[in-house]
Amino acid sequence: MVDLPALQPFDGFSVCVFCGSSDRADPALTEGAARLGRMIAERGWRLVYGGGGVGLMGAAARAAHAAGGRVVGIMPAFLRSRERLFDDVETVVVTSMHERKTLMYDASDAFIVAPGGVGTLEEAVEVLSWKRLDLHPKPVIFHSPGGFWDAFDALMRQNVSTGMTPESFLSAYEIHGDLEAVLEAVGTVPDAAPLQHDHR
Repeated sequence: MVDLPALQPFDGFSVCVFCGSSDRADPALTEGAARLGRMIAERGWRLVYGGGGVGLMGAAARAAHAAGGRVVGIMPAFLRSRERLFDDVETVVVTSMHERKTLMYDASDAFIVAPGGVGTLEEAVEVLSWKRLDLHPKPVIFHSPGGFWDAFDALMRQNVSTGMTPESFLSAYEIHGDLEAVLEAVGTVPDAAPLQHDHR
């Protein structure tokens, strides 16, 4: 078992946000991420994210911090130069992507998947896979402005229709185009237990 770094204590509700790190994203998507960060802070929730200061992730973290919210970033050492740490908030540097995701998952009560690229998709699929295996009961809510995640939802439904995945899996996540609906979905669930895994 690997001993993960300790985060500063926090007694409130924590939301992990997965989102893109690209600075080339549509400005409307970046502004949406900033609005998400502000809304999380306004609710008194802690924002847990990947630690970078670029792209949508940087916009969400900076906006949450500017609004007086608690923010914690978790960054693997090898990405420090690429994703540029946002040092104005609590930041933990870990040794690997697996440690990053494990710490993010353990520190969070719910997950919001905002627009992003293949890294965001990989994080979302892993946390959904773990939910499918009953390793955690935490809500997974996609923010899908302009139908951003519609193709993902269609793929999951095709997976169900071809018998690869049981239909019950479709209740493992929600997709909303409106941020108010996203946060309402997050805020109506009870605090969940930590993920059950072996930290390999």
